[in-house]
Amino acid sequence: MSRDELLECVPNLSEGRDRSLLRRLAAVAGPGLLDVHADPDHHRSVFTLAGPDVEEAVMALARLAVAELDLSAHAGAHPRLGVIDVVPFVPLPVGGGTADGAGPAVRTDGDGAAGLGAALDARDRFAGWAAEELDLPCFLYGPERSLPEVRRRAFRDLAPDTGPDRPHPRAGAVAVGARGPMVAYNLWLENQSADEARSLAARLRSPQVRALGFDLNGRAQLSFNLIDPLRTGPAEVYDRAVALGARIERAEVVGLVPAALLEQIPSGRWAQLDLRPEATIEARLEGRTRAD
Repeated sequence: MSRDELLECVPNLSEGRDRSLLRRLAAVAGPGLLDVHADPDHHRSVFTLAGPDVEEAVMALARLAVAELDLSAHAGAHPRLGVIDVVPFVPLPVGGGTADGAGPAVRTDGDGAAGLGAALDARDRFAGWAAEELDLPCFLYGPERSLPEVRRRAFRDLAPDTGPDRPHPRAGAVAVGARGPMVAYNLWLENQSADEARSLAARLRSPQVRALGFDLNGRAQLSFNLIDPLRTGPAEVYDRAVALGARIERAEVVGLVPAALLEQIPSGRWAQLDLRPEATIEARLEGRTRAD
C-alpha cells in the first residue's frame, strides 16, 4: 500500500478497566497504533491503527483479545456482540500536507471520492481469517447493511457471513466493517437523568447522527457516532443538544478526528468541544513518521 493510500482500522474491544491488559494489547498492535481510548464506564476501548501493516496489527490484537477476554464475565454500559466487538476498516487517502504544513492531510471528501475498495477487501480478509483462525462468527457491515442493523438482527434473522452460526463461548461475535471517516463523541450532562438523556438522544438522531443515552454510575451521558462529521460534527451536535435543553458538563472525543474538522470550527471553541490539534489522525501519522 502506498503512502498515498492508507488504511485505518478502529477495533473496539470489550475491555476498559484492566490497565495492565490494555498495555499488553497495545504492545502487540505494534508501531501502527496511533491511539487508545479506554472507558471504564462503558468497559470498552477504542484502538486506532493505521499504515501498511494495519491488517497484521488488528489480527495480533484479535488473537490476544480472544485469548484473554471473556464476554460471559463482562458488564458495561455499551451494547456489544463480542470481546472484539467492532472492526471497521477506513480508507484514508492522503494529500501532500495540512494547511499548516504539519503533515499528510487525510482527504474526507466522501466514500464516492475516496472509495471503499481497499477497505472492503481488508474487511473480507479479516472476516475470513477470524472465522478460520479464531472460530469467531463475523457479521459484515458497510454498503450491504449498517452496524445498527447488525446489532438488531445478529443471530435473530441474520446469520453470520463467516464462521460458526453460534456465538463463541467466551468471545461472542464480531461486526467487521468498511466505512468512511467517522467521529465518536460523548456529551456528559449536568444534573440531568438518564431518561432525559435517552429522550434527547431520540430527538438528536438523524441519518448523519447515531445517538444513545446512558446512565453511567448515576451520571447521564449522550453518546454519538457522527457518520458525516464534516457536515454534522461536534459543534452542530453540541449546539443542537443545548437548544433542546441539554445542560452539558463536558464534551469528550473518543479516539482521533480528521484535521479538516478543526479547520472548519473557530479555535476558540476547541476546548469546549474537546478538540485538539495533537489528537488528529494527521498529527499522529506525522508523529509516527518522525519516530521512524
